[in-house]
Amino acid sequence: MENSGNLTYIFFGIIALIGLVGAIVFFNFFAIWLRALTSGAKVSYTELIALRLRGVPVGPVVNVRITAIKSGLPLSIDELSTHFLAGGNIEAVVQALIAARKANIHLEFDSACAIDLATKGTGKSVIEAVRTSVNPMVIDCPNPNVGKGTIDAVAKDGIVIKARARVTVRTSLDRFVGGATEDTIIARVGEGIVSTVGSCDTYKDVLENPDRISMTVLGKSLDSNTAFEILSIDIADVDVGENVGAKLQAEQADANKLIAQAEAEVRRAAAVATEQEMVARVAEMRARVVEAEAQVPLAISEAFRSGNLGVMDYYRLKNIQADTSMRDAIGGEDEGPDGELKG
Repeated sequence: MENSGNLTYIFFGIIALIGLVGAIVFFNFFAIWLRALTSGAKVSYTELIALRLRGVPVGPVVNVRITAIKSGLPLSIDELSTHFLAGGNIEAVVQALIAARKANIHLEFDSACAIDLATKGTGKSVIEAVRTSVNPMVIDCPNPNVGKGTIDAVAKDGIVIKARARVTVRTSLDRFVGGATEDTIIARVGEGIVSTVGSCDTYKDVLENPDRISMTVLGKSLDSNTAFEILSIDIADVDVGENVGAKLQAEQADANKLIAQAEAEVRRAAAVATEQEMVARVAEMRARVVEAEAQVPLAISEAFRSGNLGVMDYYRLKNIQADTSMRDAIGGEDEGPDGELKG
């Protein structure tokens, strides 16, 4: 009997504990539940408890859902909590959906969540993406933050054209996730300007019709695979720079002059080498002449010993040599060092 009484006390104790827990839970979530109920965004206690168990802040999620329901967006607690747990900003997503709805822009909740996660840590937001899809923004080309104020292009006549453009773009929400950013737009527009100016015969064509640059660049579909749609490209400023063609020609002329000087120096060195070679050959020939002259006395002596040369023959030979020396001496006095007669 005593055991039965103890079981009864335990049973009533458990019932009382459950009731206490239920009361705590009821009064803890009652204000949030009542606010959602009166706002037309009814939420059950089960959903509220599940949010608390998953570590999701109950108040912000319910408030965001109330805002969504009031704006005609049938979002559930599970959808909002799932995006919150993925690291997204549910408030920004709902605000972007509301802005898109007001502007008659088709934007799904999943697409908005994808854009929100894609812009996380980039300094942008899904709200800004929707805002720029409604109100186009202007991109300066080139970007003034990189320290260069103009895009320099050279026409066919060698004159530099300094241009600055302003690109009006609108965000394409369908291509925002995975699409290229503003840097790609700036790079493509800059490339288009350089190509267009480079195809002009003279810089005067560019100054007469600056709009031909924007028309040509617009026809190249520069916004493909980007997160933007280009609405217009306006040439804000066009200036004339230096004559690069003349400068390059002058540098080429200097280079050609240096090449010619080098080739002339090579030829001069070759001529000097040839001259020295000829001097050496002349010296060699003279040495051979001296060697040959040294053989004459030996031959005369041999002729005397063999009886082929007499004394009278020897004297006649000496007379001829003396006569030849005299003639050479007389001729040397009347002629210059180069064999020319003196005046």
